[in-house]
Amino acid sequence: MPTGFTQDAGWQIGVSKTLAHPPSAVWEFVSSEEGLALWLGPGVRLAPEKGSRYTTEEGEGEVRSYRPGDRIRLTYRPRGDDHHTTRQIAVTATPDGRAMLRFHEERLRSAEERERRREHWQQVMTRVAAAMA
Repeated sequence: MPTGFTQDAGWQIGVSKTLAHPPSAVWEFVSSEEGLALWLGPGVRLAPEKGSRYTTEEGEGEVRSYRPGDRIRLTYRPRGDDHHTTRQIAVTATPDGRAMLRFHEERLRSAEERERRREHWQQVMTRVAAAMA
């Protein structure tokens, strides 16, 4: 099986980084209006309830799970597209008390889309780290 492909979720990509902040501070930021704008899109409003819908300038989706302080899992479908992916953001504690931030996206269409999404999530991670610095 090729790298990045699974039977259950198809093509997928994950990007992670350890940040020099406690998990609670990272969660507070990524779930805030400013943080959501960085990883979902400007002006997005996200209700922390399973099944709630959200809209961005570029697409829309539905919250699949929202566990405060831990992870948000949601679907995303770009405008004009009939295909959706599943995105997840997670914050976990490292042994030394810092936060590991992870972005994961699955159900991608191809290896090429996987590479585009890798670049996207790496840029998002850079913006989040810079905003928290």
